[in-house]
Amino acid sequence: MQKNKKPRRIRITVMKMACHQDLIDRYENPLPQPCTMKLGQVFVTEGWDRPKGFCTSAWDSISPFVMVLAHGGQNIYDGWMKNPRSAMISCNDGFRPVTFLLETLEEDSGEQETGMAPPNETPALPGIRNDDVSS
Repeated sequence: MQKNKKPRRIRITVMKMACHQDLIDRYENPLPQPCTMKLGQVFVTEGWDRPKGFCTSAWDSISPFVMVLAHGGQNIYDGWMKNPRSAMISCNDGFRPVTFLLETLEEDSGEQETGMAPPNETPALPGIRNDDVSS
C-alpha cells in the first residue's frame, strides 16, 4: 500500500436485524430510543469516519473492520467472505443485534452518502439471495 494514499470508501448495508424480546423483558432497563437502524439502510464512509446518523455503539463494533478495508485490507480471516474486499459484521447489542455488510467501493464510485435499498432490491453479494436478507 502506498503512503499518503486516500482511504477507500466503504459501503455499509443493514442486512439483518434481530430482537430478543425474552431477553429484553428479563434483563434490560427500558430505553428511551433503542436501535434506529432500518433493514436495507445504506451508509457510505469516507475512509474511517463514522457516517452521519450511524449508531455510535454499532460503529464501535464494526469500525476496526472498516479501517482495515478502507486502507486496502482484503481477505479478512483468510477467505471468510466470497468477496475478499468485504466483511459481514454484527453490532454488539445482545438484545437487538444488527448485521452489516461492509464492502469496499471503487475510487470512482458515485455512491450516495446514505439511503435505503430500493424495495425488493436489497444489495447482495454473489451467493447471497435477496430472500436470504430478512429481519
